[in-house]
Amino acid sequence: MLKIRNIKESEIEFLKDMMYESIHIPENKLPKEELLNLPHLKKYNENWGRPGDRALLAEDSDGNAMGAAWYRLFDEQNKGYGYIDNFTPELGIAVSPEARGMGVGSLLMKALIEQAEHDGFKGLSLSVDPNNEQAVHVYKKLGFEECGLSGTSVTMVYSLK
Repeated sequence: MLKIRNIKESEIEFLKDMMYESIHIPENKLPKEELLNLPHLKKYNENWGRPGDRALLAEDSDGNAMGAAWYRLFDEQNKGYGYIDNFTPELGIAVSPEARGMGVGSLLMKALIEQAEHDGFKGLSLSVDPNNEQAVHVYKKLGFEECGLSGTSVTMVYSLK
């Protein structure tokens, strides 16, 4: 049985592992610490826990972490790749390699969408490499719509009711 819950402060390193996994680089991917600290990427993880940050963790019945989904607000001066506006958090998601294909990602996304609605947001955004066809398919199936490009990535948005 899968459980989705808020991530604990002691699990921030696992969250960073998942942030690393979420970056779609098929070949020659830099090591985690190097990649996550590049100037254009460190904004996604530095000072985690500020207002507007939220992360959920998926764990199995034995308490093993299987994946995480998170969102963070950005502003005009510090835009993320999926930036829409100052009031729409940009989300990220990753599932551990051994847990892929088991529906963990879809459960995490649905829980994160519910959490964003509960937190009072009107929408969520994300940035995805269009070559990551499986991810694009899942996002569209969940109701995300393409709304622009940022570099080589597609920006997608989900409107909360």
